[in-house]
Parts: sequence; structure tokens; C-alpha cells
Amino acid sequence: MTENGSNGAGTLELGDLTVGRFGFGAMRLCGPGIWGEPEDAGSAEAVLRRVVEMGINLIDTADAYGPEVNERQISSALHPYPDDLVIATKGGLVRPSPGRWESSGSPEHLREACEGSLRRLRLDTIDLYQLHRPDPRVAFEDSVWALAELRDEGKIRHIGLSNVGVRELVMALDIVPIVSVQNRYNLTDRSSEAVIETCEREGIALSPGSRWRLASSPTRAGISTRSPPATTPHQRRSPSPGSSRDPR
Repeated sequence: MTENGSNGAGTLELGDLTVGRFGFGAMRLCGPGIWGEPEDAGSAEAVLRRVVEMGINLIDTADAYGPEVNERQISSALHPYPDDLVIATKGGLVRPSPGRWESSGSPEHLREACEGSLRRLRLDTIDLYQLHRPDPRVAFEDSVWALAELRDEGKIRHIGLSNVGVRELVMALDIVPIVSVQNRYNLTDRSSEAVIETCEREGIALSPGSRWRLASSPTRAGISTRSPPATTPHQRRSPSPGSSRDPR
């Protein structure tokens, strides 16, 4: 029998998708510093299967986690996927070496990244594809238009943003529907208050993240969307050397 790990927490809508308020951030299943394979690959995949057994139906990942390792772990452990499982992944960062996270938001890279995620996850369409971080070297509108084109082609079902401010969020909404924002937000970092207010006004789900803590903020439960906000709790540990640049 499947346990419902979201019991009592409620659900919210990501476009036409319904997910539990509590999701699972799979990032820490990679090796140290979110680089390479973990020491015990079997245990990492067992964690993913347990997550689904508990009734959690939203898993968050990114092509930069590993890089590519995390997406392969998910498909290896869970494919073919349960009908209600939503996999949210991200593109727009590259990992030249351990400890380095560099923006890469050109339309060409985002197309390549999305198509790579489709192959690794063994999907025809990614339910939620998120721009990992704006690239200061690329016009933000160009990055968003690239995702809009991928959506029109059926490769992306819904689009989300990560690590953005109100200006970028409003700009993106003028181009394409945005269903979620994943920003750093916790008890000690309230810099995304204005983004939360915009999300609430526009009916956009917010996934609040914390660099070293659980990605949830009980004091803000329910204010970031018309339904309770999605959370994707990552397995946080003390920061590894060089990982302070990790934008999640």
C-alpha cells in the first residue's frame, strides 16, 4: 500500500497538474559538492523509490546536478514513471569543474540542455522546466523566448523560473505563462518578499529554498500562492568547499 507523505499538507496546481505541497529535491543524491556519482548508487536510487512509495509526486532536479548524474538516477530508479509523478528539472547552468556553477542562458544552450534532459529522463515532454538562473550575458527575454518555443514544440509542458527578481518575473509573464518560481527564502533570508507578493497576486507557486536548511518556511505557509506553496526539501548538509556559489 502506498503511504501518502503529503497527508495534511494539501495540494496545489502547477498549470493543469496537481502536486502535493511537499516535494523532494533530489540534488544531494549526487556525489560530494553535487559532483559525480555518489559512493553508494544503489542507496541513492532506493531513496528515490521510497519517496514515491510515500506518496510524494513532485521531484525536483537539474541537469547541473552531477552534472547530469541526478537526472540519470531518477530515470534509472523510477522509469517507467507513475502516472501522477511530476518531474521538474532545470537548465541554464553549466559545471566546468567541481565547485563551479556558471550561467549559460543562450537560446542555443537552453535547447541543447532541454533535449539532453529529455533523453536522460526518458521523457517525451518535461512537465516543469525551469530556467535555473538568469544569465547576465544574455538578454533575459531571449532565454524566456527559447523556453516558450520549446513549450510550443511540446518538449516542455510548463515553464518555471529560479533565482529571479520581480523584474524578471514580470518580464517573463509578458512572454509566456509561468507556473512556478524557485527562490532562496527562509527564516533568515527574506530578500524574495516582493517576489512572493507577485507570485501570490498572479497565482504562481513558490518553492522556497534555503542553501543549507530544509527548503520550507513554516511561517509563510500559504501566502505565496492561492494554494499552499510547493516545497522541495533538499537533504542539506554543511557546505562543501567551493559550493557557496551553488545557486540551487
